[in-house]
Amino acid sequence: MTVPLHPPATGAPSAPESDTATEARRGARSGAAGLFGAAVNGLMGFLLVVVITRGYGTEGSGVFFAAIGVVTVAAAVCVLGAETGLIWSLPRRQLGPQGDAARMLPVALIPPLSAALAVATVGILAAEPLAGRLLDGSGTDGGALLTVSFAAVPVVVAMTLLFGVLRCVRPMRAYVAVQSMLLPTARPLLVGAAVLLAGGGLLAGMTGWVLPAMLAVLVTLLLVAGPLGLGRGARLRARRDEWGSFWRFSLPRAASAAIDSGAVWVGVLLTTMLAGAAEAGIFGAVSRYILAGQLAMQGLRVAVSPQLSRLFGQDRPDAAAALHRQLTTWALVLSWPVYLLLAVFGAGFLALFGSGFAGGATAMTVLALAMLVNTGVGNVQSLLLMSGRSGLHLAATVAGLTVTVSLSLVLIPAHGATGAACAWAAGIVTENLTAVTCARIVVGQPLADTSMVRAALVTLGGVGAAATVGVLVGGRGVVGLAVALAVLAAGCVGLLTLPGVRRGIRATMVQIRGGAPSTSPRPSKGR
Repeated sequence: MTVPLHPPATGAPSAPESDTATEARRGARSGAAGLFGAAVNGLMGFLLVVVITRGYGTEGSGVFFAAIGVVTVAAAVCVLGAETGLIWSLPRRQLGPQGDAARMLPVALIPPLSAALAVATVGILAAEPLAGRLLDGSGTDGGALLTVSFAAVPVVVAMTLLFGVLRCVRPMRAYVAVQSMLLPTARPLLVGAAVLLAGGGLLAGMTGWVLPAMLAVLVTLLLVAGPLGLGRGARLRARRDEWGSFWRFSLPRAASAAIDSGAVWVGVLLTTMLAGAAEAGIFGAVSRYILAGQLAMQGLRVAVSPQLSRLFGQDRPDAAAALHRQLTTWALVLSWPVYLLLAVFGAGFLALFGSGFAGGATAMTVLALAMLVNTGVGNVQSLLLMSGRSGLHLAATVAGLTVTVSLSLVLIPAHGATGAACAWAAGIVTENLTAVTCARIVVGQPLADTSMVRAALVTLGGVGAAATVGVLVGGRGVVGLAVALAVLAAGCVGLLTLPGVRRGIRATMVQIRGGAPSTSPRPSKGR
C-alpha cells in the first residue's frame, strides 16, 4: 500500500459511510461521462475500421493496421509509464499558480519526449530496410509509410501524456470531448477522404490517421494550461526527491504500459510476418470488434483512476474497493452482452467488413470468450497502479505477454488469424487472473459481491436465451444476429416494467446527477 502524503492522525476513525456514498456518487458521475465517451469512441473506431477494410481490402488493411501498430507500440514504449505516473501523482497535489502540480510536467514530459525523438530518428533512417521485412509484398511504398509512422511517434507520446494531465485537472467532460469525440471522429473522416479523394493510397490514409493527433495535442495543451497556472507564475522546477519518487513508480509501469497498449498490435505484427498481410488484416478486423467491446470498461477506468489514487492517498482502501465493485458491475452488464453476441454471431459481424473477412469467425469466438474473463474481474489493474504497486502490475502483464508471444510463434504459422487469437486469448486470461489475485492481496478488501454475481447470472441467462433463439431462427449470420437483437430489445423493455429494475435505474440516475439517495448505500455492496 502506498504511503499517503498526508496520513490521518493516529487512531482516526475510518471514513464514515456517508463519505463512501459521496465517493460512489462521484464515481457514478465520472463513470457515466466515461461511458458516454466510450460509446462515441467505439462508434467512431468501428467506423474507422469499416473505412479501412472497405477501402483497402484484406491485404491493404493488414498493411495499414501494421503501420498503426508500429506507432502504437513505439509510442507505448516511449511514454515510459509517465502517463500513469501523472494520474497517480497529480490528484495528490495542489493546482494553480501557487500549487505544486505544474512542476511535475518537466519530470513527466522530458524523458518520454526525448526517447520518442530518438526512436523516431532511428525509425525514419531504418524505414526502408524495415519495410522490406515487415511490409514485403504489400504493393505499397512501405518505406514512406513507415517514415510517416515513426514521425508520428513523438506526437502520439505528447498527446498521451497531455491526456493524462487533462484527466486530473479538468472535469471528465473535457477529456471526453477531446479524447473520445474530437480524435476518433476526425480519423475516419480524414482517412475516408484519403480513400475517396487521394486514390485510396495507404500513405495518404496514414497521414489522415496522424493529423488528428496533432490537433488533439494543441487543444489539450490549451485546456491544461489554466488549471496548472502555466504562464501565471507556476513553478516548473521539481525537487530531486520528486523526480525520484515519480520515476520509481513510473518505470515499472513503462514496461507494462507498452505491453498493455501493444498487445493487439504485437499480434498484428507477428501475424503479418508469420502468416502474411491478408491474415493480419483478418486478425486486425477481429481485434477491432474485441477492443470495441472493452470500451465500456476503459471509459470507466479513465474516469475513476484519479479518484482511486486520491482514495489510496487518504488510506481508504475500503472506499476504493467499494468503488471498484460498483463500476465492475456496470462494466459487466454493459460488456458481457457484446462479447456473448460476438462469440455466437462472429460471422454476421464480420460480414460488415466484406466477404474476405469471413475466415475470422472462429478467432472472434475465441477472443470474445476470453474477454468475458477480462471484464468479469473489472479494472483490477487500476487498483494495483493507483495503490502504488506498479511492480505487481508489471508482473501480471509480463506473464500475459509471455504466454501470448510463446503461443503465437507456435500457432500463427499453421493457423493464421485463428492461431493469433488463441495465443492472445490465453495471454488475456493469464494476465487477468494474476492481476486479480495480486489486487485482492494488496487492497485487503473483497473485490466481488453478490450484486456482481447476480448481474453476471442474469446477463448470461438473458443474452444466452436471445442468442439461442437467433441461432435457431436465422443461423449465426446477419439474420440470426438481427433476431437475437430483437429478442434482447423486447426483453429489456419487459425488464423496465419490473418495479425493482426501475428503482435501481432511478437510484443510479440520482448518483449520476449528484443528489443524495434516499438511503445510504452499504459499502459492502459496492453501491
